[in-house]
Amino acid sequence: MWKGYGLVLLSAIGFAFIPIFALHAYNSGVNVTTLLFLRFALAALFFFMYVWFKKKNEKVSWSQLFYLFLLGGIFYMLQSSLYFHAVKYIPSSLAALLLYLNPIFVAVFSFFINKEKLTRQTVIAILISFSGMLLVLGAPEGKIHPVGIALAIGAAVIYSIYIIVGNKVIAHVPPMTASAYIALFAAFSFFVWGISTETLHFQFDAKGWIPVIGTSFVSSVLAMLAFFAGMNIIGPTKAAILSMIEPIVTFLLSMVFLHESVSSIQMIGGLIVLSGAMLVVTTKELKPKKKSTSISA
Repeated sequence: MWKGYGLVLLSAIGFAFIPIFALHAYNSGVNVTTLLFLRFALAALFFFMYVWFKKKNEKVSWSQLFYLFLLGGIFYMLQSSLYFHAVKYIPSSLAALLLYLNPIFVAVFSFFINKEKLTRQTVIAILISFSGMLLVLGAPEGKIHPVGIALAIGAAVIYSIYIIVGNKVIAHVPPMTASAYIALFAAFSFFVWGISTETLHFQFDAKGWIPVIGTSFVSSVLAMLAFFAGMNIIGPTKAAILSMIEPIVTFLLSMVFLHESVSSIQMIGGLIVLSGAMLVVTTKELKPKKKSTSISA
């Protein structure tokens, strides 16, 4: 059991490094499009090699390929682009915190799209999270650019849609195979975007490859593999709750590696936001158990 907890914590730490790697890549002359293309291209290469060596020849139908393209080529591409642009305008710690509003949006979208009941606990969780956001945004250390706020919240909204659609796809496609195709389609989209907008270039400092490789393998491959392995041991509910420490880890990493200052009020607000999001996760997981069914969130 402790191994499962350790793997999920390792996954959260891996994802928490994303804004750290991104900012170091930017300082080396790597732009957003190039960074994201390389991130997903390298990750896709590893995932497909893993599937091939493990000889897991799972067949994927054309309809499943379409949804995988939708997940990787559209939703994940948009979410990543918005998030990576957000850290250019606002502190990485705040960007990570805003991204973790996604459980709230998932609950709201599920109410309208999947007709899931919006419980009193969920409404309370939404109010708690937004009150925490008022503390975070109302007492910033330095200026907070509204464009960065909008980009980070937009990333959370897109990621929420990705989760809802992805939940249905993963029910029919093994996670490792799905991850391979999602990474491949995301890389393809960034390649096409980069070529059409002439923003894909590799004229950056050699030291820029360090954060590029870190983003791909630490924050993509390692983080995803650790999460899947940990979830298989402790289950999706505990894994989802435990992984919500990611923004807190990003706060700490930002203070250590980026020397970002975080006020005590902001930290309290961040904890309040996470408590509200955690309440949403536990509510959505506990509700199916009353019906004696198993639905992954």
